Amino acid sequence: MNKLKSSSSELDLDRPNLEDYLPIGSIQEPHGKLRLRDLLDISPTLTEAAGAIIDDSFTRCFKSNPPEPWNWNIYLFPLWCLGLVVRYGILFPIRVIVLTIGWIIFLSCYIPVHFLLKGHDKFRKKLERCLVELICSFFVASWTGVVKYHGPRPSIRPKQVFVANHTSMIDFIVLEQMTAFAVIMQKHPGWVGLLQSTILEGVGCIWFNRSEAKDREIVARKLRQHVEGADNNPLLIFPEGTCVNNHYTVMFKKGAFELGSTVCPVAIKYNKIFVDAFWNSRKQSFTMHLLQLMTSWAVVCDVWYLEPQTIRPGETPIEFAERVRDIISVRAGLKKVPWDGYLKYSRPSPKHRERKQQSFAESVLRRLEEK
Repeated sequence: MNKLKSSSSELDLDRPNLEDYLPIGSIQEPHGKLRLRDLLDISPTLTEAAGAIIDDSFTRCFKSNPPEPWNWNIYLFPLWCLGLVVRYGILFPIRVIVLTIGWIIFLSCYIPVHFLLKGHDKFRKKLERCLVELICSFFVASWTGVVKYHGPRPSIRPKQVFVANHTSMIDFIVLEQMTAFAVIMQKHPGWVGLLQSTILEGVGCIWFNRSEAKDREIVARKLRQHVEGADNNPLLIFPEGTCVNNHYTVMFKKGAFELGSTVCPVAIKYNKIFVDAFWNSRKQSFTMHLLQLMTSWAVVCDVWYLEPQTIRPGETPIEFAERVRDIISVRAGLKKVPWDGYLKYSRPSPKHRERKQQSFAESVLRRLEEK
């Protein structure tokens, strides 16, 4: 209950005054009539509901903000049409050719290395790591990616975990072109799933299914085994567990923070001047998301490798996760919200609804008795 109260108090600070949104008559009507303001005073439930309609800080985390139209007059419209021709008629075909060449080079090297160097695991893994970095570089080039990296490049060390805020699956590609991370990621269908189960497993990536409870135990065990290995690729985790629109950060899962390892925060901030890099997986497939990036002018972003953090004496994994989230949010200029990102995939439990209904009914009855 204390956690619920603290969360609601945090939300109240971010919520506008409801009276500012009410009609003047609803506040200044005679005392004999029931006013909207009185209804809001009946129960905190109604206040919460009205506030949610006005300012829903949860769904705002997963919404794309469309750019302001600028082709609204006769002078700008021809320029917009010219840009459309350049992006779709010139840049897009060139980018497709670049990505195709990248795949030809990658596959012609990866297949022999993977199958002919079976007995030389250490050398084979080193070459596969370089090839994965190479194909990720071709992907970034296919968007005309302008990525600026700040801070020291990650190195392979045991007992070390990298955690980053999550906007799109391209976060992994942007980071992977610099360092071949082993990432923890949701298992995807289609061609992405094929790459996950073949090429990316070669760099030690770990996959899970969000709907399978058993997968959590398996993943937790694999995480501990991976961080103990001295020769394993650096481990990369997106602790939010879902893509957020790069304006906010939702709560971090504690799994990455209870491994007893050094946690290295990574902050990623996209500049939306040319394209919004947020991937809304419910409205858009990853293929269409890539096409959107490849038909834009460029993808511009900054990546900060921040100072490694260790858990403090007496600090719980949840508190440690929140401290690291603070560091990432401040560096990337993101706003923290007290929400679990997995709520996007689930509905409130029947018990929670019943408690809210009971609380609302009791409040209404007390108000009627007062009348």
